[in-house]
Amino acid sequence: MVLGRALHFVFKVGDRARTVAFYRDVLGMVVLRHEEFEEGCKASCNGPYGNKWSKTMMGYGPEDSHFVSELTYNYGIGGYRKGNDFLGITIQSSEAVSNAKKQGWALTEDKDGMFVTEDPGGYKFILVNKEQPKADPVLKVTLAVSDLQRSIDYWSNLLGMKVYEKDDAKKQVLLGYADDQCKLELQDIGSPVNHASAYGRIAFSCPREQVRRGESD
Repeated sequence: MVLGRALHFVFKVGDRARTVAFYRDVLGMVVLRHEEFEEGCKASCNGPYGNKWSKTMMGYGPEDSHFVSELTYNYGIGGYRKGNDFLGITIQSSEAVSNAKKQGWALTEDKDGMFVTEDPGGYKFILVNKEQPKADPVLKVTLAVSDLQRSIDYWSNLLGMKVYEKDDAKKQVLLGYADDQCKLELQDIGSPVNHASAYGRIAFSCPREQVRRGESD
């Protein structure tokens, strides 16, 4: 059994002020921490840029118990070309739905009764119109894949995630490390995944000995 935990998703944002306002005033998240960096990250944390940049962590509660968003802002970069890799984050919050309506933020109701909106950078959020739970309201992150079975083999068989749901007709699977954590949903799009320049990344943690064991397998 892998004792992993979903941590955060990294978004590159071109308008930091408007994006932070969306997360705060529409989604209802708070700024957990903010850091400024004078030069590019050697691990490409901010993408392939060597300029000054910042990251702002936003969520519904402490990072050690909530899945949060890392908003990466590269000074001088006003926007990014989006691919087809990121399909959305699902959040249970009638408060967010109400906030969006009050502020005139664009909302589209889908066939399942959920509301779809986008942040200023065009990243999709799916809002479940139910009372926000006391636990983390962030339910799942949905990412595109080009080969569902290979992806399941990687995330489940190699990294030890539990398969919660699998829908062969819809070509999607829901995975996670624990019932009370944000889940990872993979959707087979039947074509190559294009990350473009806006590509983000999802972060997980697990005990060091399990990382070493996985590297040796």
